[in-house]
Amino acid sequence: MRAFVRATLEEEGTAEVDEAESGFVALRILPRKHFDLVVVDINMPDINGLELVSFMRKSDQHRDTPVVIISTEASAKDRERGLSLGANAYLKKPFTPAQLREVVATLRKTTGAR
Repeated sequence: MRAFVRATLEEEGTAEVDEAESGFVALRILPRKHFDLVVVDINMPDINGLELVSFMRKSDQHRDTPVVIISTEASAKDRERGLSLGANAYLKKPFTPAQLREVVATLRKTTGAR
């Protein structure tokens, strides 16, 4: 899934993508630099995507960073929980490259992310 997201976002040459193979690795990477947008999966090893979103929203550095949650968890309750924790968008798997690009483009327009 990480390779699919990376390929989709790098395809047009408009995104530089950093990957984290787990929520714990993401927590180590986040403080190192500014991110214009973060894509998280709810079901990540170690620290899940919802916990990562919660951490980001408590962080001065990443409080306003747009976040897209991707997940196989498709219930309205799961979506609502992710958005209530501070995610800007929720994309249910499976999704197409076009759907991911559309969500990212919309967030770039509405949040000013590059």
